[in-house]
Amino acid sequence: MSRPSTKLSELDPIDGSDAINVVIETSRGARTKLAYDDRREAFVVKKVLPQGMSFPFDFGFIPSTLAEDGDPLDVLVLMDEAVPVGAIVPCRLIGVIEAEQTEENGEAEENHRLIAVAEASELFADVRKLADLPTAVTNQIEHFFITYNEQAGRTFKPTGQHGRKTARSLLDKGHRQFQKKRRR
Repeated sequence: MSRPSTKLSELDPIDGSDAINVVIETSRGARTKLAYDDRREAFVVKKVLPQGMSFPFDFGFIPSTLAEDGDPLDVLVLMDEAVPVGAIVPCRLIGVIEAEQTEENGEAEENHRLIAVAEASELFADVRKLADLPTAVTNQIEHFFITYNEQAGRTFKPTGQHGRKTARSLLDKGHRQFQKKRRR
């Protein structure tokens, strides 16, 4: 009998009826961007942001998913306090900032940012959809990703903001892509 995988990247993406599992890679307020390396089963330093720039909220991925860029789906988690790297945070999806990202070589691909609220959050307890957030918050999130990508020599162009239904559709698609790749 085979044992189920214990890799963070292969956890079930759904936790309960509607909650999703998010693995935190970079904590709110951090300048050091970390990424989970599936091969090494460890978090690896990817870059250090310039002075005065930090992640506005916890940033992580949904396990057992694959996005267009070949990485797990990215998620920004709204919560009252920063969470340690590697923590698994049960969340509810509230929407997505759809975007096109262009690399230095001119190659463009979709690179959407799912937005979720931690189930344990009190500050964002009443936020059920992206439209529940003040416009200033969503604008600041978009601006962060635009600036973050500029620092890496890429262009991040937001193309739309959508609600839970679109976010869930992206999650389901990402989970199917992961399962398809795993079967190969």
